[in-house]
Amino acid sequence: MNELLFERSSGNTGPNVFARWQTTQLLKSFRPAPQFRFDGGERGTAVADGEASSGPSGSSSSSIWAHQAGVSALSLERFDGRILISGASDASIKLWDLEECGSPSQPHVFKPVASIVRSEKSHKYGITHLSFYPFDSAAFLSTSYDQTLKLWSTEGTQLSASFNLGNKVYTHAISPIASHLLVACGTQHPAVRLVDLRSGANVQSLAGHGGAVLAAAWSPRYEHVLATGSVDGTVKIWDVRRASALIGMLDHEDSLGLYHNGLLGADGKVRIRASAKAHTAPVNGLTWTDDGSYIVSAGHDRRIRVWDAATGRNTLASFGPSIRNSHLGSVTMFTSPVGLTHPGKELLFWPNDTETLVLDLHDGHVITKLRGTGPAVAGVRSTGGAERTVKNRTTSIVWRGAGGHGGSSGVVMGGSNMAGAIFSAHLDGQIRAWTPHIQGNDDEDEGDDLDGISEEKAQKRKALDDVFRSLMGNKITFT
Repeated sequence: MNELLFERSSGNTGPNVFARWQTTQLLKSFRPAPQFRFDGGERGTAVADGEASSGPSGSSSSSIWAHQAGVSALSLERFDGRILISGASDASIKLWDLEECGSPSQPHVFKPVASIVRSEKSHKYGITHLSFYPFDSAAFLSTSYDQTLKLWSTEGTQLSASFNLGNKVYTHAISPIASHLLVACGTQHPAVRLVDLRSGANVQSLAGHGGAVLAAAWSPRYEHVLATGSVDGTVKIWDVRRASALIGMLDHEDSLGLYHNGLLGADGKVRIRASAKAHTAPVNGLTWTDDGSYIVSAGHDRRIRVWDAATGRNTLASFGPSIRNSHLGSVTMFTSPVGLTHPGKELLFWPNDTETLVLDLHDGHVITKLRGTGPAVAGVRSTGGAERTVKNRTTSIVWRGAGGHGGSSGVVMGGSNMAGAIFSAHLDGQIRAWTPHIQGNDDEDEGDDLDGISEEKAQKRKALDDVFRSLMGNKITFT
């Protein structure tokens, strides 16, 4: 670090290179932040892993849940990174204001600013996916196993529109850049449903998958391009403007791409290999890098694959045997924003069952593992006496950059808010926070207890202070 500071001061290292090095170090240093808790107001008794049903946990703090039934989905608004919404297995939805936290170094218990409970007008079954309206945080979308897609007003949590899709809805996606306001819904039916928020109609069905659609993601570069993944192992690329919308399929055996493997016909059009499969098992995870250059897919074959979005070629990034993925539902993952790291050094954040892996996107090696503080198996005994035991799986993760979701200022923490964090949802009912470890944090130094500082450390500080004062106190004159 000192060498890098010297290189920057001497002009050998530019400010952008130094900033990327610093943010890369922060991205690799996330650790649990147990001082931040989410209390949804539900009461009961937590049962620890392996604990007999007659012996409830005596810790009062363990009886705080965001959703006692288990948190199944999360979403964070992308502008200020302030409003977090969470959905539960009991069909409830809660909104949290992350700006409640006065200082990121002080413990804080978040309380929901609004709640939506199960009712005839709201959802009846578990929430499967949540997302904010892309251009304004005043609205958000939710889908559920009750076969509906709903549009809500954030202010007052009022229902604005409801769409019955006729099948269980596993996921939905809305483009972050498009003006067409089409919501792609993956359901139990093999056809992808497109819902137009403007007209309130199901305007199109994209037929071609051989089973339920578990994953969907719009391109962040081309507003009409959509990628979807299915239980049949296929990942299809669509252009929703075309009558025959399918424009490509990803093939895990193709390391050259559509335009380089002899599939270009005499008419200049690309012929698609009908048997192409991205994975040998159901595909339940899809995301794009935020510059649209790469597509990342994940499947039940315990493989994560990275694809060149321009050609469709498999980059052959190997993520090793540690990947765990068996849940029949959409998996949320994300990549670090382009620009925070050096080109070609982007990171992938993957919810790996009971932990979150930070992986190098292009060579697949594990950078670090974010392991939760809760038990692997969690039980909850409600006030009514009912008890449930679940595997404490991570169901969703969201990214909060400094100054907003995915902000260009990265993960640097500062100011009075909790900027630069990852939030994860868990089936034990908790929402957990993860923050980067900042070396030499001024707040920590000011809050140090003098009794806890070793004598040697105090002497070194005094010596450095004396040197600094002696240098700054001498006036230098030139004759």
